This record gives sequence, C-alpha cells and structure tokens, in this order.
Amino acid sequence: MLRVGLTGGIGSGKSTVARALADLGAVVVDADAVAREVVEPGMPALTAIRERYGDAVFTADGGLDRPALGRVVFSDPSALADLEGITHPAIWRRTAELFEAAPDDAVLVHDMPLIVEKDMGTDYHLVVVVGVDAGERLARLVRDRGMTPDDARARIGAQADDDARRAAADIWLDNDGTRDHLQAEVRRLWAERLEPFNENLLHGIRARRPDVLTLSEPRDEWPAEAARLIARIQHALGERAVTVDHVGSTAVPGLVAKDVIDLQLGVRTLADADTPEFVEALGRSGFPRVGGSARDNAKDGSEWPKRFHGSADPGRVAHVHVREVDGPGYRWALGFRDWLRADAGAREEYAALKLELLAQGLTTEHYSDAKELWFDSVHERVTGHSPG
Repeated sequence: MLRVGLTGGIGSGKSTVARALADLGAVVVDADAVAREVVEPGMPALTAIRERYGDAVFTADGGLDRPALGRVVFSDPSALADLEGITHPAIWRRTAELFEAAPDDAVLVHDMPLIVEKDMGTDYHLVVVVGVDAGERLARLVRDRGMTPDDARARIGAQADDDARRAAADIWLDNDGTRDHLQAEVRRLWAERLEPFNENLLHGIRARRPDVLTLSEPRDEWPAEAARLIARIQHALGERAVTVDHVGSTAVPGLVAKDVIDLQLGVRTLADADTPEFVEALGRSGFPRVGGSARDNAKDGSEWPKRFHGSADPGRVAHVHVREVDGPGYRWALGFRDWLRADAGAREEYAALKLELLAQGLTTEHYSDAKELWFDSVHERVTGHSPG
C-alpha cells in the first residue's frame, strides 16, 4: 500500500486535490473530518474541551463553535497545545482504524494539514504539498470563508511557511492557477507517479532509468531529495541503520551526473542486512532488495561485497548501497565523494570523463564499466586525500 501525505497551508486548495485523488481511486483519510468526528456530541474529547475553554467556544445547541475556538487557540500557543493534547490521542486512534480498514493494494492518501509542522514526512512514501502564494491564501480565506483579515493572518501565521513546506515536499502542486489546471496536474501525478509507484511497491520492483545514458546539469534539489530518502530509511530501520549517507555524483555540488540519488547504508555486518526483518522493512518503505548479493570491484581485482536496494518511486530513482561500516567499499564511497567535493581539479577531470563517455552513446551499464579504469587510476589520490 502506497501511503501519501497530502498537505498545504490553509486556503491552498488541498481539499480540492483530495477530492480529485478520491475520484481517481485513492482511499482518502481526511484528518479534518476525523478531528470533527472525535468532538461530536457525546464524545469524551468534547467534554474535555468545555472544561478547558468554557462555554464561550460552544453554540447554543451544545455543539462546538469552531470559529470561536479557532480565535482562541490560533492566537495563543499554550491554548493550542492544550487543544492538541485533548484531541490528538483520539484523532490518532481513529486514524489508525481507518488506515487499517484500507485495502492492501490501495493508494492511501492522508489529507493532513500539519505534516510539516509535526515533522511527519517519514510516515509516508511521498509527501504532496499544495502550494499557493500567502497573499492569495489570505484573499481566499476572507472571500470564501468569511474570515476577517486578522483571523486569516493568525491562521496562516500559526502554520509552517513555504520554505519549510518545500523542504518537506516530494511533490509540489502549484495552485496559483485555475481549478482545471490543478485537476489536470493531479491526473498527471496519479498516472505518472502514484499508480506506478504503488504497483512497484506491491510487487517489489525498483524504478529504473532508461538504458540510454543521459547526464543532468547539477540540481539544487538533489541534497534535499537525498535527505528525505535518508530520513525514511532511518525511520524504517532504526538502529539497524548505523549510518546513511548521500554519496555518488549527486552528492558533489557542481558536478554533472545521472539523475540518480546514490545512498550508502552502513550496517554492522552484511548478515544483519540479510535478515527478513531488514529486507522487509526497507521493502515496505519503498526500497526493495535487488538480487541476493552484489559487489564492487577493487583495484587489485578483489571483490567488495555489498547488498543493493532500489527505490520503487518512478519519480525519484535512487540506489541504496548496503555496506559494512568501515569496510573497504564503504570507505571508498565516502572518500571518493569527499575528494571530489574538496578538489576542483578532480571534479573537472571527472566531469570531462563523463561527457566524453556520453558522446560515445554508451548505455548506462557500459558507462559504469567504462569508468572503472579511471577509478583505478585515481585510487591513490582518493585514498591519500585527507578532508579538512
């Protein structure tokens, strides 16, 4: 089951995206609907809210006056924290029930406003953020929801800013345009990423780039993408992941590279990486095992064993190289990355080699093989480099 976290600031159009995904076949769990459900008349959380905030946040018929409660809590951090302490346990119990009821092969979308604020990105395979300029959101809240400008600003100010949302977003859906444009973007997202990701996840298939070699200019987003993948791996494995590092060319600022995020996962022993629990935890998190074992080639012809996992996400191809901490392959991967980061001449030399091989029209497999002689030639330069 693919788990998608859907979020966005108040007034962003997140609910419109959730409805469009539901129409396409997703199972949507609406956090706001769950939050309303747990404070319906007769529910324990409603009684606790009356005890904490008094009758002023209730309507004449005994129901919760949400606008009145919002004016209290969104201008007072301690009042907001108290409300969360009352409602969140009940919300999460009900949410867990709804998750459990979803079919195993579903695309499960959690429509959740506070994914960024609560640092919940590792709970999902993907985080989708619906983005709108803050000024436009303010206008929508005043025009469409009848808020005063001050109330709208307080609501917006209580949430994460766009910089934090962009850092958390695997997918950013721009909703500054028309509703038709947004819905077209949702359909494209479903067809090109969510459905195929779910199929790969269900069948343990890694996403791959085409065999035709292409190189990308350096991209500013590579480090942030790697950071999100690293956090998900660490969340899935806990202490079994001794280290997780961004390695390879996308970890070197300014270097042309295949658009693939390479990660090195350090384990105490490869036997740990072969346990069913380890393999299943990575697989459930979107990183299926590829084959039984793999290897790197040393300069002297010996083999450095490792294990290999790939991302099931067709929108973010990634390779996870599992190596024993402080083994020769482990040390080489970090040393090579750090040498390239520190030595501008080495970066230029490596980039020139890449572009020369690209011009030869090699496949990605032959490209990797063709670089081996150069790796051997720079071995002493890499191993003799002392970062810092």
